[in-house]
Amino acid sequence: MALLVGRHLCKIDKKGRVSVPKPFRMPFESVDFRGVYAFPLFKYAALLACDEDQMTRLLGDIDALDMFSDDQDDLAAVITNNAETLAFDTEGRIVLTPAFLAHTGITNQALFVGRGSRFEIWDPATFDTHNAAAFERARARGVTLPRRNGASEVSS
Repeated sequence: MALLVGRHLCKIDKKGRVSVPKPFRMPFESVDFRGVYAFPLFKYAALLACDEDQMTRLLGDIDALDMFSDDQDDLAAVITNNAETLAFDTEGRIVLTPAFLAHTGITNQALFVGRGSRFEIWDPATFDTHNAAAFERARARGVTLPRRNGASEVSS
């Protein structure tokens, strides 16, 4: 799958339809199901959208937790109970459900944010606040990435 990066701001019509940006839509069009699996993020007022393989991996990770544990029950409830399949229409749009709009606070614009193999959908103002706070937390903690064996050095 192509790497999904960057941000794209899109308008939502009165029916809740929004065009998925072409760079984010293209990787999902070459599979049997032309669309995405989406669910509300429990940590943030945003949605996560992914393909069937990613959704299968998430569900496998939930199944790997201790059966009937609070963690398994909670994650299954949050993800599987609230997930929707959002098919692309002929113009590459998806329909954000009333529950998704309520969770995110999205009204007339949606911000699509790349997260590698998946993307998130945010209210633009909410994302700006979240993004600024993430930058500050990373700076304050001095966040770094571990170097992998065989990784080439990134020049700056």
